[in-house]
Amino acid sequence: MTQHTTLNLAGFQIGHATDEEFFTGCTVILCPENTVGSADVRGPAPGSRETALLAPDKPNHYVNAVLLTGGSAFGLAAADGVIRYLAERGIGHHTPIKPIPIVPTAVVFDLGFNWGQKHPDAEMGYAACLAASSGPIQQGNVGAGAGVTVGKWSGFHNMMKGGFGAASVTLDELVVGAMAVTNPVGDVLNADNSVLAGARGEDGRWLAEAYPLRFISEERMPSPGANTTLVVVWTNARLTRPEAHRLAQRAHDGMATAVRPIHTTHDGDTAFALASGVVEASFNLVANAGAEMVAEAIRNSVRFAASLPRAPGLG
Repeated sequence: MTQHTTLNLAGFQIGHATDEEFFTGCTVILCPENTVGSADVRGPAPGSRETALLAPDKPNHYVNAVLLTGGSAFGLAAADGVIRYLAERGIGHHTPIKPIPIVPTAVVFDLGFNWGQKHPDAEMGYAACLAASSGPIQQGNVGAGAGVTVGKWSGFHNMMKGGFGAASVTLDELVVGAMAVTNPVGDVLNADNSVLAGARGEDGRWLAEAYPLRFISEERMPSPGANTTLVVVWTNARLTRPEAHRLAQRAHDGMATAVRPIHTTHDGDTAFALASGVVEASFNLVANAGAEMVAEAIRNSVRFAASLPRAPGLG
């Protein structure tokens, strides 16, 4: 099951490409002109492209799109399709020769359901751009959320299905939203810190009840690099590059609210922040809203995730 939800995207567009046979895919967010962006990478096992360009000390190049993709490092090839789509439309950083599309990209490891037989490629990245719109957004087993899982701290046999989720809030003219692809070692939590989706024992009870620190042994932990939570915060606020970087940092607060444990040695957690610069707003208000929307997007990613073999879902 997937859920179509109407969100305020404030001029951004989101598109999915999903391979339902091989349980993989990618998700793109296309940016309005002159969007400022940054990123904050805290997981020690990330797979990414162009994130260094988004550091606060780099020149303020505008961001044209952000791509989240399955396929681990193989899936980075999907960004070539996004670049082709933008280049055909003359979108990108101006140079004397031709515009260069700026497309930061991050990956999740989703090879477990298809045993590495298929991963997103340039054609899939291009298809995600063609599907992008500001209309109702699909959530659940779609795009980069097609083959992800949660609750692996006690082993893969106790995991549940993760997915793609999104949320937004409108405060007068200010819009702040977030999208998430949830593939962590940890459990996903409700706002009251109870488990929403995660590691379950044979009796169906949450294993965190018996292991509140969510650790049994290193042998039970999944392989390093096979887990990651990716989020993108978007807003129509006017932010500088350093402020966008701080917003990406604050996005990790939302991760820590909704996922436990987060930022483990087995995860590649990465947050992007995008600001289109339409309205003036307090940075603190934007950042507070961003963290809340990240947490809600993560929760939505599992609420609408349907079951796959070996990974029961809530959707």
